[in-house]
Amino acid sequence: MKRLAVLAVALVVAFVVAPGLLASDAATADLRSEGHLVGAFRSGFVTYWGSGERNFDQGLQRVVDYWFRYHVAKGVLAGALLVVLVALAVLIWRAFLRTDGLRAAGLAVSGVLSTALAVVSLAAVMANVHGMAAPFGSLLPMLFGAPAGPLDGTLVQIRQQLADGQQSPPLEVITDDYVLFHAVMAVEGAIVVAALAVLAVLLWRRFARADGRTRRVLAGYGVLVPLLSLALAVVVAANAMTAAHPRPGLEGFFAGGW
Repeated sequence: MKRLAVLAVALVVAFVVAPGLLASDAATADLRSEGHLVGAFRSGFVTYWGSGERNFDQGLQRVVDYWFRYHVAKGVLAGALLVVLVALAVLIWRAFLRTDGLRAAGLAVSGVLSTALAVVSLAAVMANVHGMAAPFGSLLPMLFGAPAGPLDGTLVQIRQQLADGQQSPPLEVITDDYVLFHAVMAVEGAIVVAALAVLAVLLWRRFARADGRTRRVLAGYGVLVPLLSLALAVVVAANAMTAAHPRPGLEGFFAGGW
């Protein structure tokens, strides 16, 4: 149990500090700085929009490729952390069932904490999966909050095209990635909802056969898991609707950011 706890801490640290290092090479080392990443994307986006072409130029492609690798690194680390936290939570609750007194109270707190962190890790895995699928789309929120400059004019043109129902080649790419981003979010969310529903059924079946402290632990998870499933189902529905009808969402996005 202690080794898993140490490994979990190490993975949390790695999740925070390692993705930039893992995603960068000699050509993209500067993008590890958030300021350089945002600046490079904004500059590349203005140039891309002005080109009127579908294909990214070398400067923007460099940023998009780095951002894809960044999400891959974060997704792998978040997935590893999720596995470790689930295993740790299982061991903690098993120990809790065999223990009394103050140690039992400490184990209960640890079990709740590991469960909460596992939920956060699951959310991180999902966020990075759709970030991998649509790295360009996941970069778009970086367009907002920039000081006055050429980007302002570009955003005005995008808003105007959206309002007029136009579809230039760059806007087609933006729309395609926006749809892909939300579609992947809906699909992966639906998969997790189904898995949580199965888990809830299994928990309540075990609850019916359990007694004492085991029954209380199973009841707690038996309530938590369906609540998570319902909350995620709302997110799935919202993203599915956005993917099916992207224009209103895009208009709102470019009117005020993500």
